[in-house]
Amino acid sequence: MEPRSTALLVIDVQQGFVNRHSRGVLPAIARLVEGWRAAGAPVVFTLFHNAPGSPYETITGWTRLRSPEEQALAAELAPFADTAAAIIDKDQASVFTPAGAQLIRDAGWTDLVLCGIDTDACVYDSARDAYHHGFRPWIVTDACASTGGPQYHDAALLMAARNIGTDHLLTSDVVLSRIHGAPGALS
Repeated sequence: MEPRSTALLVIDVQQGFVNRHSRGVLPAIARLVEGWRAAGAPVVFTLFHNAPGSPYETITGWTRLRSPEEQALAAELAPFADTAAAIIDKDQASVFTPAGAQLIRDAGWTDLVLCGIDTDACVYDSARDAYHHGFRPWIVTDACASTGGPQYHDAALLMAARNIGTDHLLTSDVVLSRIHGAPGALS
């Protein structure tokens, strides 16, 4: 895995998405971010904002992630925000907003390693969109969770295995060994 062309995308690890189902992945995500930074590789955080009148509100009636407290980066990751390559604000599930897509293209990244919350929504949608935009998505299975519970996390990984390939689902140990130059680069 080449540190200059591989970005770690930390998807929506925000206070409003941290609950009893997702809290357990915060240490794994913090460890990934620390390892990524140590390798000199880029880290990008995304922050979801649910605007009034969004489809989340008008179609499904979901009105969370509106307050600054809910939108804030989880406390475990806040210390890393100042050294991030970028923070992408988004009002949709996928990181591939016009600004997000432009950032990824301009940076020249070819591989996108994804972790965060929710596996079954923002992480999966970002991985699928990365694939459709010609980037290699890698989902870090033990650094993702669903606020809905493990059944949604597992369902998303099953869909990802089918749609982006089982070899693109890796553990944090494997990903960290590869970003630090261990044999078996991602490609």
